[in-house]
Parts: sequence; C-alpha cells; structure tokens
Amino acid sequence: MAVATILDYVGGLLPPDTPGAATTVVERPAGDPAAGLAAFRRGFYRCLTRRADALFELVDAALCADGPVGSLVELSLVGEHRRGHGSLYAALNRGRVDLDQLRTALAAVPVPRAADGRIVLAVDVTCWLRPEAHTCPQRVLCHTYGRGKDTHIMIPGWPYSVVTALQTGRSSWTAPLDARRLAPGDETATVTAGQLREVVQRLITAGQWQPGDPDMWVVADAGYDGPRLACLLADRPVQVLVRMRSDRVLRRRAPLERPGNGRPPRHGGEFIFGDPASWGDPDVATSTDTRLYGAATVRAWHALHPRLTHRTAWTSHLGTLPIIDGTVVLLQVDRLPSGATAKPVWLWCSQPEASSSEVDLLWQAFLRRFDIEHTFRMLKQTLGWTSPKLRDPHAADRWTWLVLVAYTQLRLARTAVADLRRP
Repeated sequence: MAVATILDYVGGLLPPDTPGAATTVVERPAGDPAAGLAAFRRGFYRCLTRRADALFELVDAALCADGPVGSLVELSLVGEHRRGHGSLYAALNRGRVDLDQLRTALAAVPVPRAADGRIVLAVDVTCWLRPEAHTCPQRVLCHTYGRGKDTHIMIPGWPYSVVTALQTGRSSWTAPLDARRLAPGDETATVTAGQLREVVQRLITAGQWQPGDPDMWVVADAGYDGPRLACLLADRPVQVLVRMRSDRVLRRRAPLERPGNGRPPRHGGEFIFGDPASWGDPDVATSTDTRLYGAATVRAWHALHPRLTHRTAWTSHLGTLPIIDGTVVLLQVDRLPSGATAKPVWLWCSQPEASSSEVDLLWQAFLRRFDIEHTFRMLKQTLGWTSPKLRDPHAADRWTWLVLVAYTQLRLARTAVADLRRP
C-alpha cells in the first residue's frame, strides 16, 4: 500500500523541526490517529544524530515506493528521496541512529493487548541470508528449511532476534519493539533474556504496565529453553509460554513424606509426554469451538518442572539448580486450515497454576504467535529488508531499524486512511 496520502495527511514529508519544513504545526484532536503518527515521526527524526535528512527521507521513500522495495538504488529515484544514490549509501554506512532513544520511542507508542488487557510479547529469530558475501564479517550459520520433508539447511547470514507485541482480533499486525543481531558466539537464551529485560523495563518506564496489572506473557516456539528464560526473567513481571517437543519428560513436585532415613527427594514422579498412562487426571479441562480449527480440546496439569542438569545452558550455573514449576497444556484440534493432519501441541507456562480461563488464554496467545511470521514476510517481501547487498553488518543494523520504523508508521496509519488494494 502506497502511503503518500498518509504522509500528506500527517502534515508533510518532514517533521516541523526539520530544516526546510513548514514551521506551522496543525492542531489535531487527541484521538486522531495522525496525531500519534506525527509525534512518532518527530521523535524518530530526533533519534538520527548524523545524516538525519538522508536517513529520514530513505524511510519515506520506502513507504511511498510504487510497489515492493527491490533495491536501494530504486529508492533513490522515488520523489520523497531528494538526494542521489551516493548520499543514500553514505547515510547507511556512516550515518548514526541513537538506538536507545529509538527503542524508547517505540515503547511509548500504544501497544496492542490480549483479550484480558495484558501485554503479550512474541520473540523469534529471523535471518538475513548472505551466502554469497564471503567477505562480510560476523556471519553465522543460520537454520533454514529445505524443499524436502524434514530437510534442514545451514546457510551463512545475519540472524536477528526480534521482539514484537501481539494483538487480538482478525488482524495479523504486530508492534515491533526491538531487534538485535546475534553475533558469532552469542548464546541465544542469554541474549534473548537480556533483550526481553530491557523491553519490559522500557514498557514499564513508558507507563504501558502499572503495578497491579496482569503479568506480561512472553510467547516463544520450541527452539527456546522456556525454564531457562523463566529463571533469567524471574525478577520481572513476566510469565514465559513456550512450545515443547512431544518427547519431553517432566517431573512432579516431590512428595512430602520422607522415604526412610535418606535424603529427601527433590523431584516427584515422571510426566512423560509420550505415555498417557503417566499423565493422571488433568487439573483443568476445557473444550472450545473455533472457526479455523473446529473443536479445540485443552487439558492442563499444574506444578510440573524439568529435571535440570549442569549441561548445555546450565553449565555456568553456580550452586544447586533451581526447580521451576509450571503449567503444562495439551492442545488438540480437529483440523488445520491447510487440511493437514493436526498433531497435539504441548505448551509449558512458567505460571505454576492456571485457572480454566487462563488456560484458554494461554493456547490462544500461542496461536497468535504466528502473526510474527506475517510481520517478517512483510518486512522482507514488501519493505525490502533483506534486498540490499550491504557488506558492513553495522549498516545492516541501521537499515533494519529504518525498516522497523517504516513498518511502525504503517501500523499507526492503518486506521487513518482506507486501504487501497491494487488489482
């Protein structure tokens, strides 16, 4: 969708404090979507500390391009970019963006919320593949899926960890709040935990979360170690929800009775995902009719934890390993929208006990996690995030943030004008 009319509606291509822009500021109602968009654009311009005009016009060119962004040179020909292609590359290579201030500006924008009013954050890693760029520094092997069934291919590139806020309703828009490139040697769980801590703190500082509000939820796929994230985020108002593989084995709480004169046990009986005989009666059982999946049957068991060992992510942990209790949710649906056979989905939440209404919100929040895939698709295929052939990873970081800013402006402006769909 071309947004030249949106930018005109906001009050011009440049914010009022930009040299050469109009000095008059149009007063708009507090509820006007364009008022928030104009405020965000002014805040974004203040985050550009070197070559600000070129970077700002580059974002407007990406927004106003007639069709998907294919290359940076094409953006230099868009009317909103009033400079040559040399200035464009100079801005990406030698420009400066105050990322701390920009992250704060993104956290101040109204974020979507779940049905019960809580903030739901989704975290995932997406890759900017650069297999042909043999001289580009800081590339790592990125996991990709091949064309065949269960085919996995490792391709060199730049992986980015992205945190977005999810919303409810029949829309796949998300609110990107942070993006961080994973350097060679980075441990994903540690980097993600630090990234989430900063995002949560910025949301609290911006007034998006107040004491007494329900805890935020962090939703992730099976590639993340849920108990590890829960341990690293224990001092934040956050609950972690992750998908687990169907071959996992968890433990119940230790019995109160001490067997004989030996040391009291730390773990109870086993809960084997693949053995229904070890499950026992569920603590919560619900059934819901859905439009896409048919009947959704949900069962939940409280106070289950993995038995941790001093290996992998817990190698550097000092002292006794913690016991991290959580709620296990088993989701089974009748069908999938694609017609494929529906497999059971196992979820683990760091909340030790959950009511029936909370269990329903948990599996629904996990299904909303797939909206981040639509965001990645729009960033790459429409806004041209991975189209430029940049060599410097720092220039790639600047372009990444510019694309996120462009996406945020589209999200803020989506209710200001009618969508114009091309034939």
